[in-house]
Amino acid sequence: MTELFDEVVGQDRAVAALRASARRPVHAYLLVGPAGTGKAAAAASFAAAMLCPTAGDHATAEVCESCRRVLAGLHPDVVQVEREGASIGIGAAREVIRGAYLSPVEGGRKVIVLHDFHLVRDTGPALLKTLEEPPPTTVFVVLAEFLPPELVTIASRCVRIEFVPLSAGHVIEALVAAGVPVERATVLAEASGGRLERARLLATDPEFEARRQAWWSIPSRLDGSGASAARMADELIALLDDSVAPLKLRQQAEVEALTERNARNAEVVGSGRAAKGRVRATKAALNAGVADLEERHRREQRRQRTDELRTGLATLAAAYRQKLASTSISQAMEAVEAIGCVDRTVKSLEFNPGELLALQALLARLGRTG
Repeated sequence: MTELFDEVVGQDRAVAALRASARRPVHAYLLVGPAGTGKAAAAASFAAAMLCPTAGDHATAEVCESCRRVLAGLHPDVVQVEREGASIGIGAAREVIRGAYLSPVEGGRKVIVLHDFHLVRDTGPALLKTLEEPPPTTVFVVLAEFLPPELVTIASRCVRIEFVPLSAGHVIEALVAAGVPVERATVLAEASGGRLERARLLATDPEFEARRQAWWSIPSRLDGSGASAARMADELIALLDDSVAPLKLRQQAEVEALTERNARNAEVVGSGRAAKGRVRATKAALNAGVADLEERHRREQRRQRTDELRTGLATLAAAYRQKLASTSISQAMEAVEAIGCVDRTVKSLEFNPGELLALQALLARLGRTG
């Protein structure tokens, strides 16, 4: 970990705007752009800079302890709000409103980061007043892939920062700089859909190519029977389960680092307090940040499964597109129909996250197309 915004690639204008805003931020910012363009990483660095004693201008090459905790997801004055289902529900919206009026724990400011705000739906009006006029100690950072009409009013109350789509070249360049061979970096950039964070994760996954081949082989394996569709759906779900393994390894390292840091803090706290309160204080130091880290890890694992499923479906659509140039007219029409089925499944996942049922239905339809 070196400097803030190091993880944000290809977004020079957005980063410059956020750096300039960190010293005297206003009440709300809207970071808008396609998935995988670095909005979440930028929001974390922006939050760190706003809470940093030097606004992120570190005298050394390493970030300070405050910034380190923000970037690790362990700072009590940075609240990450993510949807549990298809959208941010009214319960979560009420918690956001309540949390906005709580005082910061450590300093003079708290930051609330709202993810996937383009899916806020009916809860937008409930949040409008708080986003318009939060307490002077609260700053909202809102992340959205696009701006639906119902959120135009909210967007007008925020400083809007645009994130542009990452080119394959940007992703390849970042991977090669990290030591990934050019040929593999090119494949990973394509598989990641231009999402650098995902490309980096796939670069550590030795089973990625085998999973990609499994999705690619589906058209040749379908025989039109429901049993075949059900069997392959089960296989693909198992692959989704396996895809989380590299992420879990990284998360395990984070848990071990936090445990080690907490143990050092507990040792200091335990030796510096009166005997009466020593046990309680030591226990609190040992458990500091653990629940928040576990919750962040669960969110990351859910997102990884979704990303993997979307990548697999994109590979499946590519396999059918290949048929367009190498088959008869009737077979090409079947391929077009199959691609349409895959596209509709991708769209439906945004609102219905039932993976197994969605795959069973898709594969049954694809089996009938021939």
